[in-house]
Amino acid sequence: MTLALKVLAVSGLDLLAGDPRWIPHPVRFMGRMIAGYERVVLQRTQGRISRYVAGGILALGLPCLFYAGAAWLIEAVTQLHPWAGHAAWIVLGYTTLAARDLADHASEVYRRLQDGTFEEARRAVSQIVGRDTASLSEQDIVKATVESVAESTSDGVIAPLFYLAIGGPPLALAYKAVNTLDSMIGHRTEDYQYFGWAAARCDDVMNWVPARLSGLYLVVASALCLKSGRTAARVLLRDARKHSSPNSGWPEAAMAGGLRVQLGGVNEYDGRSLERPFLGDAIRILKPQQIPRAIQLMYTASGLMLLTVLGVVAW
Repeated sequence: MTLALKVLAVSGLDLLAGDPRWIPHPVRFMGRMIAGYERVVLQRTQGRISRYVAGGILALGLPCLFYAGAAWLIEAVTQLHPWAGHAAWIVLGYTTLAARDLADHASEVYRRLQDGTFEEARRAVSQIVGRDTASLSEQDIVKATVESVAESTSDGVIAPLFYLAIGGPPLALAYKAVNTLDSMIGHRTEDYQYFGWAAARCDDVMNWVPARLSGLYLVVASALCLKSGRTAARVLLRDARKHSSPNSGWPEAAMAGGLRVQLGGVNEYDGRSLERPFLGDAIRILKPQQIPRAIQLMYTASGLMLLTVLGVVAW
């Protein structure tokens, strides 16, 4: 079975199955391992150097563990039968993609807003963002959802496809480990300033190319779907580097321009306000209808990336 067919099968399986909660998922295992290690480290270390070292060991060790585990599993199953090896490749690769799961979560927020059940909408959006959601207004809920769709277009689809094409499921799972580490401990708070430093830097490196590809494909998707490609390109070039993250600004700025809305501003995290630069221009008000449009751009950008990967690996 060719690499192109396996990548196509992985994408198709993600679109069909999504992420059922009853299926064991590597990212959930990663989360439990990180949380357990974190508890031990934060309890037993106080010094800056010791937390730097402990964080560095985790940031390098966890991705290497999942890379080696996936490579061993695929090789072991292939020894039983080549087609079993292909199946293992596809299933492991499928666990790294999150297009359907992202769309399902964002659509749930949209449905709750359409129903007027704002508490349910806040609860739904809390599943996909890290900010405090208890007092979000309708516009804030929409903004949080659109920002999550934009960033997850890169983290959950473009980047995994990129690493699947380069190194198969082992490298894609190593990437997911890095990304999960960053989301859990890569914060600039007192506890994580040193412990999470290595995780954040690894995530910056591994997302550098995928984030810029995501911005590019979201611009093209905006041109194809919403006739707003020029606006998306202008906002991308103007605002992408305003973001505190070297990578998150690329998909978010492109999404803001494509939808002709303004993202960023003040968010609450654990009761503390964090102000981010504005991305985009408030040509349109942030209304619930922007959520399905954001999902459409995500799917289109993902499809463009898939076509690129298929073309490159087939060539």
